Amino acid sequence: MSHLIRPFRALRPAPGRAPDVAAPPYDVLNADEARKRAAGRPWSFLHISKPEIDLPADTDPYAPAVYAKGAANLAAQVAAGVLVRDPQPAYYAYRLRMGDHVQTGLGCVGSVAAYDANRIRRHEFTRPDKEDDRVRQITALNAQTGPVLLAWPAEPRLKAILATATATTPVADVTADDGIVHTVWRIDDPAAIAAIGAIVDAMPALYIADGHHRSAAASRVSAARPGGSRDWFLCVAFPHDEMRILDYNRVVRDLNGLDPAAFLARIAADFRPEPVSSQARPSRPGEFGLYLEGRWYRLQVRPELVPADPVASLDVSLLQDHLLRPVLGIGDPRRDKRIDFVGGIRGLVELERRVDSGEMAVAFALYPTSLTALMAVADAGEVMPPKSTWFEPKLADGLLSHVLDD
Repeated sequence: MSHLIRPFRALRPAPGRAPDVAAPPYDVLNADEARKRAAGRPWSFLHISKPEIDLPADTDPYAPAVYAKGAANLAAQVAAGVLVRDPQPAYYAYRLRMGDHVQTGLGCVGSVAAYDANRIRRHEFTRPDKEDDRVRQITALNAQTGPVLLAWPAEPRLKAILATATATTPVADVTADDGIVHTVWRIDDPAAIAAIGAIVDAMPALYIADGHHRSAAASRVSAARPGGSRDWFLCVAFPHDEMRILDYNRVVRDLNGLDPAAFLARIAADFRPEPVSSQARPSRPGEFGLYLEGRWYRLQVRPELVPADPVASLDVSLLQDHLLRPVLGIGDPRRDKRIDFVGGIRGLVELERRVDSGEMAVAFALYPTSLTALMAVADAGEVMPPKSTWFEPKLADGLLSHVLDD
């Protein structure tokens, strides 16, 4: 059985420079937001991951000049000694702290061969245009700068090795603008490296939580020019029982020609609507919150409608199949402009705001998808419906990069 992961020589901030470098993931900010975040911060990794911020505002973000600017900015940070390369391969412990929530993962590179063979398993479709963007970015920089977020089935021995590593002095410790603390430790002890490899290689699979386009792009780069470091892609992998998925909620612009009373009557065929006096945050799978005309309702899907299928039984599927499509006429939530998606980090108050403003007619609060459900979908070789998972906290860009130099 081939190796799932291996250590690597990370390109990372020089001692004391991590606060200057660390940046939000490239895909959570638009160009204007990135430009504001990077203002007055010449070493922010946003100059590498969103290099259009250093070009005229009307620049196409997919123009060749953008990728070239990113490569130039990366080279400048290396030349200035802001980013340095570890001399020997290592693993890295990466801890995220968000309030009371703490999760500790493993920085590594994952095997493209294992990804292609579905031992590093995916659960989402990818879009060719987004894959193309990542391929061009990796090729221009000759590096992977955005880690893929992986989950591994919780394993006490691996957790113990990471816990030992976190008792040493970190190589990076950053509190980001949003208050999330990112701490990284280097694991270079040969015995620990060997033990990590053996433990992970014995796992049947790893699971992509976030980063499907980055991993697909890495596979394409490897296929075009196989060999050496191009056959591996940058990852941070966490135990599944420490990761946190927040709710991913829905708002819809209109009631598909129904008045509110007729809408409530229609959904009663498959759901049990119950008015409540406060926000209806779902407390378990199969339960939904509905916000309509300034009032919250708790919806419970009828149990006999929940199938055994790992995809069809997801709450996002139940809502789509029994309400959004048949009642509101939303057949393809990927393309229908009448629906929008609100990450749970914004809270239910954001659902109220979108409806109360008149922008949207109705909002739906969902119970978060579980990591166990995600892994079951991936194990079945299936894909999740769009906007099923919102992982929080998120990894930072810039703390670990993988250079493709052999």
